[in-house]
Formats: sequence, structure tokens, C-alpha cells
Amino acid sequence: MTAHGLTANNTISEWLDHPVGGELVRGLLAQSGVDEDKLAPVRGLPLQQLVALSQGRLAQDVIDDLVLRANDGVAPVGESAAGWVEFPVPGRFTGRTVIVTGAASGIGRAASSRLVREGATVVAVDVNADRLSELAAEIGERVVTVAGDITRQESVDEIVAAAGERIDGLANVAGINDDFSPLHETSDEMWDRVIGVNLTGAFKLTRAVLPIMLARKSGSIVNVTSEAGLRGNASGNAYTASKHGVVGLTRSAAFMYGPDGIRVNAVAPGGVATGIPFPENVSESGSARLRPFQSQIPTVATAEQLAASITFLLSDDGVNINGAILPSDGGWSVQ
Repeated sequence: MTAHGLTANNTISEWLDHPVGGELVRGLLAQSGVDEDKLAPVRGLPLQQLVALSQGRLAQDVIDDLVLRANDGVAPVGESAAGWVEFPVPGRFTGRTVIVTGAASGIGRAASSRLVREGATVVAVDVNADRLSELAAEIGERVVTVAGDITRQESVDEIVAAAGERIDGLANVAGINDDFSPLHETSDEMWDRVIGVNLTGAFKLTRAVLPIMLARKSGSIVNVTSEAGLRGNASGNAYTASKHGVVGLTRSAAFMYGPDGIRVNAVAPGGVATGIPFPENVSESGSARLRPFQSQIPTVATAEQLAASITFLLSDDGVNINGAILPSDGGWSVQ
């Protein structure tokens, strides 16, 4: 807190426990028709993260207004982030080129930003050209943007060409969710799209960069699987199958290319405040079956926290790690 009171960087728990802040947050929840219990997994996150968690339903100016109202209309000064603070390692990726997919938002955006701040040149890949342009404007000149679809070979070829003769790292972050449907409800369209983006896209791009890494006998690849890649009760059939597939892709490649100086690992996030889009028509039966287990998620991470896990595995600090599936899930995987 500052001399004035609460800031957007104070945790949701701190807001709820504050006599003024608690009343304001509960009022906001009541207006949105959201039960306070829904915030239990995210109480340790900064209030600011509600913007990402809302998937566009909560505007930034609502949070700004809450902060002003909590401080009698005076904007707090000198505020510091509560809880975990990101500490980039200067120079860790100097002179290196890393490809990041899904770079326009969420985990991919956070990873791209951190990599650039640690010295890398980042080839930022996403289907959203406008948001890629915003990313490049935000994080600097060492960003090469490629607007493309990783499920299409022509886009994969364009990505590799944009990276040039040296590719030191690849972060396969791009992913989409399914509609929580059990197998007998899963449509061909849903299956093909989710498997295509989450698994086939990662396969195609990894296949394309490996010859370049093999020529240098060096490289680090980090795939993003999910808690759904470790269990069957985290999401629907298509998403769960795709993320289990990413685990298999990771382990097979780690075994095959480890002797050639190439490390292949995966990060398995749990709940993350990224606003990953869900289809409009979510399966009622699948949601009902999953809900009790999803409610046991111990915490929700920020995109920056996942970026810390990804950049660690990409870096030389992960020198002796190959074929690992790292649960970055707040302990969900041990339940």
C-alpha cells in the first residue's frame, strides 16, 4: 500500500480484506453477477489481473476508477507491485534469436517481452497482425513480426525465413481451448481446429527449425502443454488430447536430439490470467463434470510468471534439463 491506500498492484485478497476496498470490489462483483467465491483461486493475484481474467468484459478504466475511489479520488503515487516481482536477467539471451508463437497476447506476449529485455532478437508469431504491431511498438526494435497460421506450411516457411540463418530457441506457445465437450459430443470441426493449432502447428514449426539447430549442434525448444496434458479432468476431450500429444512430442524429440546438443522441454501451466478464448457454445455436460475439479485449482498465475518458467528452460540456466515436463501450476499437479 501507499500513503494513500490501495493500488492496482495490491492483491485481490488485500482489497477484499480492506474496509474500503472490500466494499468496492464486492460492489463490482454484485454488478457483474459474480459470486465472491469465484475469486478464491486468484486472491493472491494483483487486482490489475482482473482485466485479463475477464477476457475483455472488464475494462481498464473500471480498475482505475476503483483505485481512485479507494483513495478519496487521489491517484496513489510510488506504488510497488505486491507479491512476486519479475526480475529479468540482463544479457542472458544477447546475440540469440528466439521464435515465439502466440506472441500477440498472454503468455506469448509476456515471454517475448522478457526475452527482448534479456537481449534476444524475437521472431514474434501470431494470427493477429494488429496486436503484433502493438507488441513491436511496445517492446522495441529487436522484434521481427510474422502474421501467420502455424498450421499452414507456407506460414511456417515464412517464420523460418524471417529468423534467418541462426535460430537458438523456439517457444511453441500458441494455443486455443475447446468447448469442454466429452468425446461423444466433440465435433470434427472442434477436434481438427484444436489439434491443428495446439499440436500440429507445434510439430510443423519444430520440424522446420531442427535442421538449423542440428547444423549448429545447439538449440533449446520449449513447448507449452497444460495441466490438461497431465490429467483428464482439466478440460474437454480435444484440448486434453492435444496437450497430452504435446507431452509426447516433447519427450520423443528430447530423446532423439539430446545427443546433438538440442534440449526439448515443456511447461505445463495450470490456471493463467491470459484471457484465452473459449468457444461460444460450451458443452453443458462437460462443464458440469469438470466444474468440481476445476474449482480445486490452487491459484491462478500471471502470464509473466509463466514467461519466467519458459525463459528459464530456454536459457543456458536449463543446461542439464532435457525432456522435462515442468508443471508451472501453483501445485495443482500434486493434488
